[in-house]
Amino acid sequence: MLGGFGTQLIVPAAGALVYASLATHSPSWPRTILVARWIFGVCSVDFGLAHLTDVKDLAVYVPKWMPLGGDLRTIVTGICFVLAGLAILSGILDVLAARLLALMLLVFSVLTLLPMIFALPHRHDVWGGNAYNLAAVAAAWILADSIANRQKERKHDREARLAQAPT
Repeated sequence: MLGGFGTQLIVPAAGALVYASLATHSPSWPRTILVARWIFGVCSVDFGLAHLTDVKDLAVYVPKWMPLGGDLRTIVTGICFVLAGLAILSGILDVLAARLLALMLLVFSVLTLLPMIFALPHRHDVWGGNAYNLAAVAAAWILADSIANRQKERKHDREARLAQAPT
């Protein structure tokens, strides 16, 4: 498994998407989306499998006040990561999957990491974890918008070719 290395790749991948999108009609734009899709998909599946294979160690991050227990929530989260990754890789409901991935990360940040900042304001790892998680939220949203924009471009190009085709 890629472990922590894989999760760190999604933020630079989103940065590459933003950079490539700023270049007007950049020939690297479709390739950048493809590479980012693979990075997000593989890393999401890997992160989900890590949740499913290390339930006890990750369940401690689930606040005690949340119903259904940390083990079940860790397993469900792992399954959601795997499904989001597979959707992003396959292109089936990929925009929805990337947006739901962003939402899941945001909910984790609000319910788990933000309260830790108030409980442990002197701990730099808590601040850094929340900052990274918010960057991952933004990265997933950037991926979703990039895929959606690329799909619109393809549809527009198809319609333009069909309009020009002799009947």
